[in-house]
Amino acid sequence: MKDIFFCPEESNFYSNCLETFVFRNCQNSESIVEFGSGDGSPIINSLLKNKFDAVVHGFELNTSAWKVANSTIDEYNLADKYIISNACLFNSSKPEAEYLVANPPYIPAPDSDIYMPLLFGGIDGATITNKLLSLDYKNVFVLLSSFSNPLSTLKKAQENNYFVQNFMVLPLKFGYYSSEPKVKNYIERLRKNKMAFYSGDYYFLAGVLFRKFSESAINLSNELAQVMMSL
Repeated sequence: MKDIFFCPEESNFYSNCLETFVFRNCQNSESIVEFGSGDGSPIINSLLKNKFDAVVHGFELNTSAWKVANSTIDEYNLADKYIISNACLFNSSKPEAEYLVANPPYIPAPDSDIYMPLLFGGIDGATITNKLLSLDYKNVFVLLSSFSNPLSTLKKAQENNYFVQNFMVLPLKFGYYSSEPKVKNYIERLRKNKMAFYSGDYYFLAGVLFRKFSESAINLSNELAQVMMSL
């Protein structure tokens, strides 16, 4: 369906990162809030592979994706573990949770008139990601694109007292959404201003776990910045 985000490689990476950085570390009582659940497949795949006794509260604006997600949730009898609202997290009362997770919209463009407007991440691609880091959750896991001004996100995290606890990186080829001429040409302009990093048809997608700073923390922000800028 063209009105639902579809990129199996990216969705599988998101799911694998969730298992590694979130679900394996969650205690039974620790719930999760998800921004932009899409068709729900990454969380559903993770729930089917892990023992998780709390609840994931998802938020998804795309009604078509929300319907598909709920159909799959019912199919796998996960309605007591995964509840998705057809609403925007930013416009809702903030649910309490130990983790906020998201594969946020990160397509940069001069405006939202792109193949799928809900994937518009602001003029530098980092607007929504940076806003998620302002919600003050203890742990924030997001996918971070190397062509979406990643250095601004690391700066925003530092300003909000987050450090990079862990990360995983996947080289990805520009796909259907990022190869749209309007988008690709704009990303090239961002690269000239050192706001986007890529090589040929490839960019880096990082799964990053941010955590509120503590004195004992080992901060991997510099290592992540070096990786994202290495293309």
